[in-house]
Amino acid sequence: MAAPVLYIGNKNYSSWSFRPWIGMRAAGIAFEEKLVPFDMAAGNPAFKAFSPTGKVPVLVEDGATIWESLAILDHVARRHPGAGLWPEAPALRSRAMAMGCEMMSSFSALRSACPMNMRRPRRPIALTPAIAADVARIEALWRDSLRLSGGPFLLGAFSIADAMFAPVVNRLDVYGFETGPEAAAYMARMKALPAWREWEEAARAEPWIVAEDEA
Repeated sequence: MAAPVLYIGNKNYSSWSFRPWIGMRAAGIAFEEKLVPFDMAAGNPAFKAFSPTGKVPVLVEDGATIWESLAILDHVARRHPGAGLWPEAPALRSRAMAMGCEMMSSFSALRSACPMNMRRPRRPIALTPAIAADVARIEALWRDSLRLSGGPFLLGAFSIADAMFAPVVNRLDVYGFETGPEAAAYMARMKALPAWREWEEAARAEPWIVAEDEA
């Protein structure tokens, strides 16, 4: 059986690509990576050749095309139940889904002002009340999840929840946000993952510059 193909965008900027990539890599799920870069504000028209939405990421497996990061992660978790991408405890599994959905629908102020940028020198930005509120909610969500599960990751072992929030770890880091000790320790554990380091190394080596994402 052929390995699934994961289409992604630039590793330096593509936060939505990062989510399923780090989830699959950290869980040891084999896949073929196909990076289609964008160097324009509107993405890349070439995405239309494999993506029904004209966006990345997209997973193609056994003739099925799955788009949206959370849907891709759910698909591979169900295909590989032993990988542990969904927590075993029903309550934690439901919490992981809720956290993934909140990540997709919320935190627009932080995401707009602070695009993911793996090679950005660490320096703070001017805070607005909306950004501060987003960061406060994220910290509370992480803190409560770590205390509930006992860590070391959000819901115990590395899971879909961590994959969905991985780009936020980058944002809070490179844009110089001061976090509490629990969030800071969690961020350090995420950045120490071999999968994180592999992605970051590749991102730093990329030649493409997208001016709109160089906040």
